[in-house]
Order: sequence, then C-alpha cells, then structure tokens
Amino acid sequence: MFKLGKKQKLVIVKEVDFGVYLSEGTGETADDRVLLPKKQVPDGKNIGDELEVFIYKDSSDRMIATTNTPKLCVGETGMLRVSQVTPIGAFLDWGLEKDILLPYKEQTTEVKENDEVLVTVYIDKSSRLAASMNVYERLSCDSSYKKDDVAKGLVYQIIDNFGAFVAVDNKYSALIPKKELFGDIKVGDVISARVTGIKPDGKIDLSVREKAHIQIKKDVERIMEMFDRYDGVLPFTDKASPEIIKRETGMSKNEFKRAVGNLLKNGAIEIKQDCIRKTARTV
Repeated sequence: MFKLGKKQKLVIVKEVDFGVYLSEGTGETADDRVLLPKKQVPDGKNIGDELEVFIYKDSSDRMIATTNTPKLCVGETGMLRVSQVTPIGAFLDWGLEKDILLPYKEQTTEVKENDEVLVTVYIDKSSRLAASMNVYERLSCDSSYKKDDVAKGLVYQIIDNFGAFVAVDNKYSALIPKKELFGDIKVGDVISARVTGIKPDGKIDLSVREKAHIQIKKDVERIMEMFDRYDGVLPFTDKASPEIIKRETGMSKNEFKRAVGNLLKNGAIEIKQDCIRKTARTV
C-alpha cells in the first residue's frame, strides 16, 4: 500500500522509457505500481533494487514518486514560503516541483507572496495533499522543556480570552496566557519566552516576563527611560486604569505599582495627585 505524503522504501519492478515503476510487491497490476520519472532514477539502479521515495500526486491527480525530500511530510509542521496567491488559495514552496496548496479555508490570517507561514501538511477529503495553518491539534506535547527554560517559538494565533498560542521550535504546543501577554506581540512574531510550567497534558505555559526580582529591575529601568521621554514627569500615576498603564508602559497595573514602589522607596520619584515626578536622586 502506498503511503501518500510519506517516505517509504519500494522496489523497482519495471523499467520503461520514461522512468521505472516501483512496488511493495511484484507490481503485477497497475494499481500496485507507482511511477518514478526517469530524471529521478539514480544511476545504476535496476529491477529488484530498493529505493526510498516520497509519494505525492502529480498535476493530473495521479500517484507519483520522487527521490527528492519535501520540507514537510503528512502530519509534520514547519515554516514554508508563499510562492503564489491565487483565487483558490496560496501555493507554498515545500521543496518539490509541484507547490502545495494552502486553501483559503485553512488560512488563519491573510497571507501574501513571499510570506513565511507555519503550516502542517494533511490529506484533504479529495485524497490530495494540502497545507493548513490550523496547527493547534497537530503540535506535539512531548517536549523536554522544564520550568524556567528559555524557549523560542512562533506566535500563530491570538485569542483575547486565552492569550497567544505559540509553536515552540515550530513543533511543540505552548501558550502565553492572557495575564502574561505584554508588549506588542502579534501573529507571525518569533519570540523568546520563559517556561513557567508544563501542563499535565504536556502543553507548555510561557511568559515573556522574567522572574519577579529580575523583572522589577527591568521595569524600573523602563520607567526611568520613560521619564527621559516625558521631561521628567509621567502624566499618570499608579492609580490610573490598567488599560492606560498597559498601553503606556507595557506592564500590568500590579507590575507598574511594584516598580513605582521601588522607585519611591529609593527616593528616585515623588508621586503627585495626577502625575509622577522624577527627583534628582538616581537608582
């Protein structure tokens, strides 16, 4: 049985002018054989020799073999470049002569030519190979990451009620929970984040924030930099709404209050009714 979208070892059972036919067995019937075009046949290979090939479909929707290795096989996830956008979807360069289709219904965001997108390869209802940006269910949950490790991954979806979904190393399922989602993070960003925990099902929780004592120091430095931009006076206090604080500083209200408290304790600021002033003392 031929494994569409997979690599497998087959035996040469027949030679023709335009290539060789491969089979798992004797290849007595046409259904038991698949063509490997002549330009793909390695030199010196004859009937009875075994070859490892990838099985896909040609432009006429017929099974065909290739000795080339695609960038992704069925069930795998990875980054592919958009080579063309057409009325039926986007075509992606996956390392074979025939590009693979990313249908519009499988796109989670608009893509443009030359974009790099995270996709998985699957077999559609018409038994054709296709790509999908809906990778959540296909990402692995068996990473070796541990708490406080630093992981790198691609943000592939953001849902307001949950947070940012990340494909760590392009293959492991991870989430930056909403409460940890700070800064200008958007779909398509490659981020480095701290592992805050591993769920029982193996999914990874991430944070773009450091451990508290390290983060306070960074937040203090950020506020001091803001004073330079605001001529020494921030036009809001720690009593401002969480939305204003996050918009202006990228911090949660609690993080901002902790950093402000640290600066106040060190005498670096003074808090007025409607603003925070920088003093002459440095931190």
